[in-house]
Amino acid sequence: MRDIATMWLALVVCLVTPVLAQKQPWQARKRVLVLCTGNSARSQMTEGFLRSFDDSLEVLSAGTKPSPHINPYAVQVMREVGIDISGGKPKSVSQFTGESFDYVVTVCDDADKNCPNFRGRVGKRLHIGFPDPAKAEGSDAEKLAVFRRVRDSIRARFRDLYEREMKTRTAGRPADRLAVS
Repeated sequence: MRDIATMWLALVVCLVTPVLAQKQPWQARKRVLVLCTGNSARSQMTEGFLRSFDDSLEVLSAGTKPSPHINPYAVQVMREVGIDISGGKPKSVSQFTGESFDYVVTVCDDADKNCPNFRGRVGKRLHIGFPDPAKAEGSDAEKLAVFRRVRDSIRARFRDLYEREMKTRTAGRPADRLAVS
């Protein structure tokens, strides 16, 4: 009798353990794609901030017309707040259109207008636009001032988006869902 009970217990454990080990939808790693035209400043800074908010997010960035390199002013102003984006490389959005994302967020008007259709599933498509700091004119100090303003605006708006929509509660349940205007 004890052997039968032991076999039943072993069978239940074998059947239930894989189910319990599966991640629930609210525990799955969220995937975010941030799009801009050149993928050299705004989208790279946004990627850096989102990664700094939560290392469980999978954050990628890309451009509709990628630049050859990241803007050095973007690297400098992000370094000022303790985030290193110097290793980033501008990428084309076309390499991601077959993938699925929880969020696809455009951070410039051109990318919003030219955002391609994705063959993969996209949970939410958002536009949170910022002026292009790379168009700043003047001295290095004046250009850096523009980059800092855009950086600070990106940090504030994406911190808000993260807190309202992307962050999961410590109890393992999703945060309340709110629309972004």
